Parts: sequence; C-alpha cells; structure tokens
Amino acid sequence: MAAGHSPMQQFEVHTLIPIHIGGLDLSFTNASLWMMLAILAASAFLVLGVKRDAIVPGRTQSMVELMYDFIERNTVGNVMGESGKKFFPFIFTLFIFIFFTNFLGLIPYSFTVTSHIIVTFAMALSVFALVLVVGFWTHGLHFFSLFVPSGAPAWIMPLLVPIEVISFLSRPISLSVRLAANMLAGHTMLKVFAGFVVTMLSAGGVLAALSIAPLLAGVAVTALEVLVAAIQAWVFALLTCIYLNEAIHLHDH
Repeated sequence: MAAGHSPMQQFEVHTLIPIHIGGLDLSFTNASLWMMLAILAASAFLVLGVKRDAIVPGRTQSMVELMYDFIERNTVGNVMGESGKKFFPFIFTLFIFIFFTNFLGLIPYSFTVTSHIIVTFAMALSVFALVLVVGFWTHGLHFFSLFVPSGAPAWIMPLLVPIEVISFLSRPISLSVRLAANMLAGHTMLKVFAGFVVTMLSAGGVLAALSIAPLLAGVAVTALEVLVAAIQAWVFALLTCIYLNEAIHLHDH
C-alpha cells in the first residue's frame, strides 16, 4: 500500500479489459481478477491437499482435512445434524471462497474483494434464496409459521409478527454488511498506520524515532486481520447453517 494516498483508494474498482455488450458494462476489473485468483488458489490448495491421500498426511493435506472436518462436523454437523449433509458442498464452497478472498486481500497492493458490499450481498442473497426454497419446499405455506413465535400470547402477535418478518428480510443485509465492514475497517486501519510510519520517517529527527509506535501498531493490526479473515469466513458459514436449519426445522431448532 503506497503512502500519500487516501486509505480508501485501495478499494477502488478499476477496469482492466473493457467489455460492453448491448449497453451493458461487463468489463473485466481488478475485482474480477482477484476473484479468479482466489478461485484458482483455493482449487490448487484443495487439489494438492487430496492428491496424494497419504495415510500420514503432509502439511497441505493436513490443512485441507482440518478445514474440511471443521466445517463438516463442527459447523454443519453441530448446527444441522444429518439434515445438513446435503448442504455441505454449498456451505464449504462459501467458506473456502471467502477464506481465500480475505487472505489474498492481505497481500500488499492486492484487492480485497470482500470489502465490497455488492460481492458480499450477492453471496448473502444466494443464501437467502436457498433458505426460501428449502423452507417452502419442505413445509409449503406452513413455512410462514416461522414468523409466528411459538408460545407467545395471541394479543401480542400483531406486534411480534412484523418484527419477525423485518428481522428475516434483513438477514441478507446484516450478513453482507458484517463481512464487508470488517474487511473495510481492518484494511483502512492498516493503510492509516502505514501512512503514519512513512510520514514520520520522512520528517526525521524525533518523529522518525517515534515511528516505531505506528509500525508496531500496524504489525498488531495485521496479526488481528489474519485472525479476522478466518473468523469472518467461518461466521458466514455458521450463520448460513443456522438460517438453513431454521428453515428446515422451523420452531424445533
């Protein structure tokens, strides 16, 4: 991240290959490039991890097996049980894609795809659409009972039902904003601290000596961002499991 620029400049989308079809702008951008790189990196990681299938796994195989087992058993299995097995490929794909886009975004001069709400909202909308399909496919019109809290007195229903409906419809927004905001805030902080370091070093004298403070702060934020990158990928997968489980079991969850 170069100094002397706005901290928000790193999130700008730039056209790499202009493509216009029928009045639509389908240009290949830096966001498109880094999404493709994330898919290629994730595919290479998974393929190399299972290629040997050794009894005594190496580092890559161990990491792949650990991630696979963590999502299958500790996330999908714990939340959804047996009913979640058929959704595991979708949830694991979401997790891996977000995991790699988050981590690639930590590379200097890269592009953080998940810092853009349009990307995270598209993923959240796909989860929301799947929840609706599963809910109506499983329960038919009885799926609307999801908005009627069980055990609540009838006189309070006119107040609770609209609240439940609004809460349900806001899920794609909260799911997408949570991921995008975490990526945006962390990378902005990194850019600000990096700018402080360069500015103070350029000033010389006492300020140059004091530049160690923002440098250490930047290192700490970078370590935190590594943790956040993994946690946010898992949180997205976990909430997807919770929403799907709710659609399948309604008030039994």
